[in-house]
Amino acid sequence: MGIFLSKRELAATQPAETVGFGSPVPTRMVSNGEFNPLPQTERQRQFEARLKELAEAKARKLGTTRRNFLRTSCGMATAFVALNDVFGPHFAVSPAEAAEPEAAAERAERFKGQFILDDQLHFVRDDYRVEDILFLAKYANQHWDPGLLNDAYGLSLERYKFHNFLKEVYLDSDTKIGLLSGAPFDNQAEWFLTNDQIRQAAELVNSIARSKRLLFHSVITPKQPGWMEEVDRCIEVVKPNSWKGYTIGDPLNVKTTKYPWRLDDEAAVYPFYEKAVKAGITTVCIHKGLLPADYATAIPDGAWKYATVADLAKAAKDWPQINFVIYHSALRPFAESPDPALARFEQTGYIEWVSDLAEIPAKHGVGNVYADIGTSFAMAATANPRFCAALMGTLIKGLGQDHVFWGTDSVWYGSPQWQIEAFRRLEIPEDMQKKHGFAPLGAADGPVKTAIFGGNAAAFYKLERHAEATPWENDGLGLIKAAYLGHGPAPSNTAYGYVARG
Repeated sequence: MGIFLSKRELAATQPAETVGFGSPVPTRMVSNGEFNPLPQTERQRQFEARLKELAEAKARKLGTTRRNFLRTSCGMATAFVALNDVFGPHFAVSPAEAAEPEAAAERAERFKGQFILDDQLHFVRDDYRVEDILFLAKYANQHWDPGLLNDAYGLSLERYKFHNFLKEVYLDSDTKIGLLSGAPFDNQAEWFLTNDQIRQAAELVNSIARSKRLLFHSVITPKQPGWMEEVDRCIEVVKPNSWKGYTIGDPLNVKTTKYPWRLDDEAAVYPFYEKAVKAGITTVCIHKGLLPADYATAIPDGAWKYATVADLAKAAKDWPQINFVIYHSALRPFAESPDPALARFEQTGYIEWVSDLAEIPAKHGVGNVYADIGTSFAMAATANPRFCAALMGTLIKGLGQDHVFWGTDSVWYGSPQWQIEAFRRLEIPEDMQKKHGFAPLGAADGPVKTAIFGGNAAAFYKLERHAEATPWENDGLGLIKAAYLGHGPAPSNTAYGYVARG
């Protein structure tokens, strides 16, 4: 990921890590720098106030501080109680979970073994020096996870490096398997990790675990000099599980990007598909959406159009052997409060760019188009849970529940556990189900959420037997996690990114 925001837009943000209090569920929208964080809405302010009120009262009864209470399972449950109090009953949570440590612990124990495959993870190499990405932490702290920066890392690149990635993803969350990704930039110094470093990280994690715990991408850069030679080298030497591309070109410098490209470019990109099919590496993950609110005027020469899914249908139809996974579900964040955006959905049933993606299978007769919900789910769940329900309903109705993948974009925003809990508890309201023909999401361990959390991607990456048979608590990472939890640590409740000022 990169920074799409202009200097003017960045000046309107603050580090997510240094603003607000440590809520287990963000009380503001947090941006990773690819889109404008919205200011805290009135209902988000109400949610934050309600959470403080409930947490203060419950902490007193338990003889602890509010900060410590919010780092417990009871604190997490209380956050969803507060969300329901303000936004309506979108999340399944019982009063007992929020008040009784035993009840909260029982629920956490019930789901700790749930198979979760996060198909969108990031960290940066040890010698990374491009501090622009710290705006991700600023954004997250202000909009999603106040208090994020109130830890030993502060506002530094250390929080985005391997050691913290390992802790936040594998020790502080229920994630079992991850997929490590990267991002391309015109300036090679800005790459988070090279393709070789991505592979080496996966090999290291899997050697520690003595099990397959980390899959990995190789990044493609169509039209850049030597890019096809790098594809050949990756096929021969790196052997990735799948490919990652950004049709927008350089996501860190989108206004000066030199190499935007289209999925359906027969001259430039189709020869890559031929190589991918021949090599048997046929999953192509593509960043789409997540543009700033003023994208149409801020990005010159119409380059923003490369971030839509207008190029997807033809490529999918021409290449049925290729599986196209659209990251972020192509969601273009709101240029306004989510409330009017939701109102427009209620009237029209349309979500900008997401609905375009969801309609492709029916309109074009293809079955090789998939959606990843990384960042989009996080943004929607905290800004407006009802809109989040609409997002999930739209994707599942259009693509099918077996074509939606779980992703969180961690470690940009800290531990993914709060996102996991939000999806476990989220339900599509009955009136929305009836009006728009959405099926319910069901129980946390029901067929829909089980498929999205990991079943779909496990089948995709041929890990079904591994997912079913592996006793996660007994491999190398599982033993490390047991020792870690045995020392009684609590989550930091830290989010990394940008939040709006004010």
